[in-house]
Amino acid sequence: MTGRAALLAEPEPRADALPAQDGLDVWLVRRPHPDRAADLEMDELSEAERKRAATFVRPTDGITYASAHIALRRLLGAYLGMAAADVPFVREPCPGCREPHGRPAVTHPDPPLHFSLAHSHGMAAIAVSKTVVGIDVERLPRDETVEVCTPALHPGERRELEDAGTEERREIFGRVWTRKEAYLKALGTGLSRDPAEDYLGAEAHRRPAGWTLLDIPAGPRHNAAVAVLGDRPGHITVRRLPGEALYAGGTVDLRPQGAADHATDSGA
Repeated sequence: MTGRAALLAEPEPRADALPAQDGLDVWLVRRPHPDRAADLEMDELSEAERKRAATFVRPTDGITYASAHIALRRLLGAYLGMAAADVPFVREPCPGCREPHGRPAVTHPDPPLHFSLAHSHGMAAIAVSKTVVGIDVERLPRDETVEVCTPALHPGERRELEDAGTEERREIFGRVWTRKEAYLKALGTGLSRDPAEDYLGAEAHRRPAGWTLLDIPAGPRHNAAVAVLGDRPGHITVRRLPGEALYAGGTVDLRPQGAADHATDSGA
């Protein structure tokens, strides 16, 4: 199927590949070693994505971006039963102005398929669900990051940071910030919505009603979190995408392989 044909046809997700109705799939993707960058299947990206990957000042950031978007296309292609290059992306209406620059989405899949992508300093995270979802991953914050960004937080979040010691403060800030970014991405607003407006701290009952926030294990150098519309998913998998799946000839296997990591109810 050509890219143009894919845009004209509605994808038909593979019923055997999709997350369960109350399920959530999270995939973690590590940046390939720079020596393997030439093996990435760049032809699967759009022209705009290839240009964006080439604009990063640090080559490793461009590799992270390219590998994250190749992983997203290959994963969604596997879920939808189509070639990665043919996945038909659109933008949903912005919640503020209703213009088409809101959440990225797949064109009218039936049943619905929602996704979210984030990447930061060598790590990407992808969430796939049948309900609205947002994900974020961030490198562990430095002291200066905490100091600069804390004034932008909700008053309740700031109080929790004020009551913590220096080392604990970084940990708390990292968890709060990834939850906040995940939630704002799920809303479709991003940081155009005031970060101080919503409480995403340790007290789960104070968080936005109708949403579930989960902390995602992402290794020793990153924080990650996911926001899901509705109740906590009954089936959650957190898996790492093998590096070989990103290269020419690589494939994605959606079947669980061995033990998976576990998301946790943040603040529970």
